[in-house]
Amino acid sequence: MQAELIDRIAVSVGNRVITQNDLERQIRVVAFQNGVKPDLSPANKRAVAEKMIQQKLIQIDLETSRYPQPIPAELTPAIEEFKKTHFMDSAEYERALAAYQITEQDLLDMLVWQRTLLNFIELRFETGVQVSEAEVDAYAREKKMTTAEAERALISQRADEQADHWLRDVRRRTEVIVHDEVFK
Repeated sequence: MQAELIDRIAVSVGNRVITQNDLERQIRVVAFQNGVKPDLSPANKRAVAEKMIQQKLIQIDLETSRYPQPIPAELTPAIEEFKKTHFMDSAEYERALAAYQITEQDLLDMLVWQRTLLNFIELRFETGVQVSEAEVDAYAREKKMTTAEAERALISQRADEQADHWLRDVRRRTEVIVHDEVFK
């Protein structure tokens, strides 16, 4: 008789699940992108699970809306650039993927998600943000930046605040079950 490996559910978000493998893959891919050792501690797993809960809430909204999705092939140049700047050759890149226990597809999936998230925030929250000339000028003086940079920063800041508010509201209305035994 052969033992089966079961992928445990870490979190349920509405009718979606985040498995223990999903959680660990996310930790490994982010660590790979940042060139650091994966932190699989219970505290970091919980922190990453919180981010993944937010991702699931956004994915649910994306599925019911008409937001443009990035085409994975568009991100191939980003992966090629990442390889060039972080690794001497393809063999070193492949060894690093293996050491982190991830695949290039895992990395591509993460890049697609990051681009999707940026597009979502931009279209859903930044489009309607209004900032006055006085606010921009004051912010530019305070932060010692150009007015264009200040305007961009203020719009981005306001959009992030709106996104945080939206996420809190959606989370309040969505059943989220965290299976604590996975985080020990």
